[in-house]
Parts: sequence; structure tokens; C-alpha cells
Amino acid sequence: MIGFLDSGSPGDYPDRVAAFRQGLKEVGYVEGENVAIDFRWANGRYDQLPALAGELVRRQAAVIFAATVQSALSANTATSTIPIVFAIGSDPVRYGLAASLNRPGGNATGTSWLGGSILTGKRLELLHEAAPRARVIGALVNATNPTADDETRETKEAARALGLEIHFANASAAREIDAAFATLIQQRVGAVLIGADNFFFARRDQLIVLAARHACRQSRNGVNSLLSAA
Repeated sequence: MIGFLDSGSPGDYPDRVAAFRQGLKEVGYVEGENVAIDFRWANGRYDQLPALAGELVRRQAAVIFAATVQSALSANTATSTIPIVFAIGSDPVRYGLAASLNRPGGNATGTSWLGGSILTGKRLELLHEAAPRARVIGALVNATNPTADDETRETKEAARALGLEIHFANASAAREIDAAFATLIQQRVGAVLIGADNFFFARRDQLIVLAARHACRQSRNGVNSLLSAA
């Protein structure tokens, strides 16, 4: 049995799941025929990941695939013997998933690419290009994400380099997003940078509605339109 651990929701990344199944099929493993896949989804609730990882360990998964850095960290804490394969957009050495890139050691290995918090500065630069009149920027972050501190630091550095004023608001539950947006609007931000986070991705419709609503209000008040960048 293969464990599949993801911090997001089943509907967030259908292409990822399809590619996972196709990759297994190409090496001779077909779900329902000679392999079982146990999917565990945290639905953006990072506090649920340790328990979900523990369930896969108790079920004696032969290998655990971790689709995000958050799920990889939880799996790595849950077991030191079951192989863990991760595919993340963060530095595995920085987060203790590998001793080094050429000799990872331990029971975790996988792939990493430029993404997530690594590209925070570039994302802010693109947002600035899209809304050049916005000199005050809001940043929505999820403090429960292990990469939040790095993302916050890199956002501050990028804002300083661009000469922008940056204000942060935290949301780690759906009910907190409205309040976070209201806080940023009170600080008269002209654009909002949304954190690279599965929690926010799963609530993109809510974020789009909020951005559109506040853009209309700000336009009437003569302030730059609000722009969300995921």
C-alpha cells in the first residue's frame, strides 16, 4: 500500500493525482490491481497532518508520498523507517528533510523546484508591475505554515528593495480571511499578495470575491484598485 499525504484538498490538484497514478502505471503499478493508494488530505488544516501521517504509519504503508513540504515534515516526524518521497517547492535541506542535496541521508528523498516561498520576491515584483500605483501592499500569510517565517522575511526584503510599504495579516482559518482583509483595507493597501499556501489556494473563490468587493469600495474612495496575486 502506498500512502499519499497532502496538505490540500482532493479537488485542488486533480492533475497531480492523475499524474501520480499515471506514473505508477508506467512502472507497472495499477491501482486496484497490484497496488492500493491510501489518500489522506488535510484540507488546508496543517494541524491535522501529524495525525494523518500517523495513520499511514499504523497502516504500514510501504512508502509515503508527501505532496507538500508540510506533509513531508509530518511524515518525516511520524516515521524514520518507512521511505518518504516528496515533491516540494522548498529547500529540503533548510527544512531538515535532507542532510544535503547530493547525500540526503535518512528515509526521505524526492524532488524540489523553485516555487513557494522561494519565489516570494518575484511574485511581489510581478504584483508591483501589475499595480504600479500601489505603494502600500498587503500580504496575507498563514502563520501555521512551516514556511511562513521564510516567506515573511523574503517579502519584507523584496518590499524594501522595491521601495514599497508592506503590511501583514494572518489567516489560518476560513473565518479569519474576511477579518484579515478588513485589517489590510483599514491600512489602505493598494494591492494584496496572497501567500503561496494550499490553505489559500483552496479558498481562492472567497479571496477573489473579497478582492473584487474591496476594489469597488476603494475605487469609489479614489484609492488604487485591490489586486490579489496567488
